[in-house]
Amino acid sequence: MKISPFKLERYFAKYEFKSPYLLSSSDCESFSIQELLNLEENSRDKFFDHWLGYTESEGDPELRTEIANLYSTLSKDEIFCFAGAQEGIFVFLNTLLDKNDHIIVQFPAYQSLYEIEKAMGCEVSLWKLDEKLQWGLNLDFLHKNLRDNTKAIIINLPHNPTGMTISSEKLSQIVEFAQKNDLYLFVDEVYRYLEYQEMDRLPAIADIYSKGISLGVMSKAFGLAGLRIGWVATKDMALLAQMRAFKDYTTICNSAPSEFLAKIALKNKSKILQRNLNIINANLQLLDSFFIKYKQLFEWIRPKAGSIGFVKIKFDQNVTDFCLDLVEKQGVLLLPSPLYEFDEKHFRIGFGRKNMPEALTRLEQYVKENFNIGEK
Repeated sequence: MKISPFKLERYFAKYEFKSPYLLSSSDCESFSIQELLNLEENSRDKFFDHWLGYTESEGDPELRTEIANLYSTLSKDEIFCFAGAQEGIFVFLNTLLDKNDHIIVQFPAYQSLYEIEKAMGCEVSLWKLDEKLQWGLNLDFLHKNLRDNTKAIIINLPHNPTGMTISSEKLSQIVEFAQKNDLYLFVDEVYRYLEYQEMDRLPAIADIYSKGISLGVMSKAFGLAGLRIGWVATKDMALLAQMRAFKDYTTICNSAPSEFLAKIALKNKSKILQRNLNIINANLQLLDSFFIKYKQLFEWIRPKAGSIGFVKIKFDQNVTDFCLDLVEKQGVLLLPSPLYEFDEKHFRIGFGRKNMPEALTRLEQYVKENFNIGEK
């Protein structure tokens, strides 16, 4: 397969580990191994005794049981683990789709959610969010873009990079449309459980639709990107069987230490999620004040979930030039919207890290120095 470069990941490869202030990170504050082990009594000795042989391809049974507990109706047999969410996306798409199939993908999106299909020779319709509707989804798009060869709908809720979500009623309408037209519905749910209001949490698609596939990962809501543990959840056992066979050509199985640590994290999920939400909520208050103060420069549609938002610049400058100048002068890394192939006027901001206040101070210093804005 020949596939286009992953713009976002290439950008991060260049700047992420050289920039002292990551104000674009999509994940939450992480943990050390020791901090994780401290969450469970006697876990240190168990970790040191853990066997480093091959693991089960679909994931450790106990780990899959803990993952299944994140859902309302699923068992461990309906969970399939991968080395991060990216592998889950890659395996799902290569298993499901054939050349000339058509899919509908919510946009903007993580590039692999549509680029892999293009590389396979599929037809892709991008379902663009409407900024005027607070990044809402217009369901008329589905009806207007349905084709005889449409195979699946791919969405991401809560959404990267806007932090938007939709109502349960609207999700039900999407499910009804998919069911009526016999479509698969793949939902990237990696920010699920980071809703600021619990009433905004949607049911997992794997719980409510027989051809629904939920994507999860330890990286985002749990802040454990280094474990590289992701999964798909679905009641479609035939599809799962095909995905298991395909994984034999990718990673085969996951890391044994990572699975052990992921189990500890999931057993203590309430503590971890609450800690991360506390960080997010404190940082959001600072961002609210910042964007009110500089409303002549930035337009801030406040997210409803997750640890990222999508900010529009109002000044007359290419957003990539702005972001590059910022990282050069202040060491603050933002993510310009062209990396999402979206436009030239937005940037992604991340607020799941403890040091966000310091990064925001640096951003404010840059704004004052470059836009001649003083204290008011």
